[in-house]
Amino acid sequence: MGNNPADRPFFPRPWLQREPGQLIGRGHPAGDFLEAYRWRLLDEQPGLLRVRAHLPDHVKNPRGQLFGGFTPTYVDLVALLTVRAGQPREGWKTWLATTSMRLDYFEPIVGPEFVIESKLVKARGRTRAVETCFYDPEDTLAVFAFTLIREMPLDRVLGDG
Repeated sequence: MGNNPADRPFFPRPWLQREPGQLIGRGHPAGDFLEAYRWRLLDEQPGLLRVRAHLPDHVKNPRGQLFGGFTPTYVDLVALLTVRAGQPREGWKTWLATTSMRLDYFEPIVGPEFVIESKLVKARGRTRAVETCFYDPEDTLAVFAFTLIREMPLDRVLGDG
């Protein structure tokens, strides 16, 4: 068995096993940690995702805000799915690897829910640039993130960027 996750005997595909209105189902380690199966999909178009995300207690800091260190986990998960937004999920034939991420924090996220909007702003060769914004319930920009993602063939050995 190689390093390719798709070759493993059990590789859950939570992006396929989802209910209507869900961005992702159960079975993705980071998604399950963030309880992404509870998020509501507000809009999905090619290169665009908009979701109402849930803020679980275990990702809050002592002040009840989203702990800054967990913010990139939200960004990474949503940015990766944004690259694929609007495509038939059964046809995904490449692996996506995050190569760079920058975040700017403007306001705290206190939940219980907040909106994440993510856009594919550039695709060139195998590189994808994604902009992700978090909005508080008053629609105020709270977090801005910029992520570079590289598309990799599934048969390529993991770790070979």
